[in-house]
Amino acid sequence: MTKEHRKRLLFGLFLSSGIGLLAYKRRSLSRGGVAGATITGTATVGAGGWPWGFALIFFFVSSTLLSHFRVQDKERTAADKFSKGSQRDLAQVAANGGVATGLALAHGLARSSTTKELLHAGYLGALATATADTWATELGVLSPHPPRLLTTGEITAPGTSGGITPLGTAAAASGALSLGLFSLLLSLKQKGAQYFPFLTLLSGFAGSMIDSVLGATVQAMYYCSTCQQETEQPIHRCGTHTRPLRGYSWCDNDVVNFLATLCGSLIAAGAYGLSVILARKER
Repeated sequence: MTKEHRKRLLFGLFLSSGIGLLAYKRRSLSRGGVAGATITGTATVGAGGWPWGFALIFFFVSSTLLSHFRVQDKERTAADKFSKGSQRDLAQVAANGGVATGLALAHGLARSSTTKELLHAGYLGALATATADTWATELGVLSPHPPRLLTTGEITAPGTSGGITPLGTAAAASGALSLGLFSLLLSLKQKGAQYFPFLTLLSGFAGSMIDSVLGATVQAMYYCSTCQQETEQPIHRCGTHTRPLRGYSWCDNDVVNFLATLCGSLIAAGAYGLSVILARKER
């Protein structure tokens, strides 16, 4: 391990643990979430580098701010739909950042410059998907228009997994593009950086749509006979044991988020690889 790697690891540990503790005090992370965020941040900065770490911070800070935006309105509108609140736990951190962290570690071990570029593109795709999905969820639930299931177009209740609204869709695109523009500013001199906004918009938006499809088809949803409401909770907040409504019991929102970020990373890496091939043919 080089001196630069050790320096980045220490900085990543200091920065991620500090942000994690601050988020814990603000009830944005649970204790497990702090541990997950610290591991994710340390590994990402240490193996990926400074731009990777700051892109991760952009996702976390923007998502945290939006999760606390008009939180009372969200609770009144869709509290029964969410299995977890605004305080993210270890599973949620792993679901949203696990793929990105794995790609950062792979980048630290890679020797080929082309491989490193593809891994960076995949990293941005995973992070763009997580950003797009979070922005869409946190803002879409406040839409004045009722959501429709992406798979059937049927009107559904706010907060239902798989439901989309014009506001949520715009938020998804904005979140994905914002991450790309931010990453471009961090990596102006890096080869291929000019593609970052396009890559994140494409992969992040596509990944968030995949998330909605999975949410509407395979994610476990339950029904509380006492309150006569759909929920993601096997045991409703009223204490009633809910009955399965659709999806698979093993596929909760965390699994869906992990699969969506994985798809987003593959889309971004594939798009970047294609752009490199086309650029070589034009020479």
